[in-house]
Amino acid sequence: MHGEYKVSGGKLVVVDLEVSDGRIRDVVLSGDFFLEPDEALGRMSDALEGRPADASLGELVQAIDDARGDAVMVGFDPPAVAHAVLRALGRSTAWHDHRFELLIAGPQHPAEQMAIDEIVARQVGAGTRAPTLRVWEWASNAVIIGSFQSLSNEVDLDAAARHEATVVRRISGGGAMFVEPGNTITYSLYVPATLVEGLSFAESYAFLDAWVIRALRQLGVDASYVSLNDIASPQGKIGGAAQKRLASGVVLHHVTMSYDMDAAKMLDILRIGREKLSDKGTVSAAKRVDPIRSQTGLSREKVVEAMLDHFRASYGLTEVEIDTDTIEEADALAESKYLDPAWTARVP
Repeated sequence: MHGEYKVSGGKLVVVDLEVSDGRIRDVVLSGDFFLEPDEALGRMSDALEGRPADASLGELVQAIDDARGDAVMVGFDPPAVAHAVLRALGRSTAWHDHRFELLIAGPQHPAEQMAIDEIVARQVGAGTRAPTLRVWEWASNAVIIGSFQSLSNEVDLDAAARHEATVVRRISGGGAMFVEPGNTITYSLYVPATLVEGLSFAESYAFLDAWVIRALRQLGVDASYVSLNDIASPQGKIGGAAQKRLASGVVLHHVTMSYDMDAAKMLDILRIGREKLSDKGTVSAAKRVDPIRSQTGLSREKVVEAMLDHFRASYGLTEVEIDTDTIEEADALAESKYLDPAWTARVP
């Protein structure tokens, strides 16, 4: 059983092992890292011998850390070794272990967007659909609030109606968003939980969006990830991410980035309080949104194309059209749940 883990900005860690009677056996640790003294390599391998094959990441890290003693590890660390062990055991996966599809769903209204997200996540969790990337196209204006937000505290419903923006509630947490067709770039990733196995929630956010950070940098945007869930540049916030982990073992991760945001409309609709602004170091919500258009000079279509090209080059991506069954199921869910005032106002 073979597992590899590439440390971000560091070295490759490789673990080969066998499992016998539920225990880890015959461990061989290797890689292009640096380690002094040499004897620590054997100590760390020996520390994994006999460990339960279902040992937690934390237990493996502790065993490796104890065994290394005062050894100097350069380009890797105990968690990197533990991640390689999980991959050898088949409990953790890497991007290249999966075949990703790009789901083309066309322009959709707000409730249908929420429903498609939930249905596709269910399909990936059930194994009836491959891990998937979807770039949303909007058919009308929307205000999307997080699963746990108060409707009345977050949205001026009269202003939303005035700007013809449908208010919907998504299944993931996080904050409210205002979108207009053509003014935002929203994408969803639907991936097996094994892809983020062993990562904290904060780490998984950055991990799942690392590709788009790289893509934006290639376009000349000095993008970076700001914990917990913001994509930003020195000029201001670009976008935010949210996640929902389903019991079926799938992670729904979606991101909305501003391309050409109408800040005046956003401020009219969203009730963004001073408390939320205070930890951003700003006094104006308008200054928090820095559209991608102003930093690239590219059309939205060109930015999306560059993003998809980068994902495809990094991990592979096969384009598929959304099927009739999924559309029909999403339409039914939109009607029964996402258009239901009881769901939208479940936190009044």
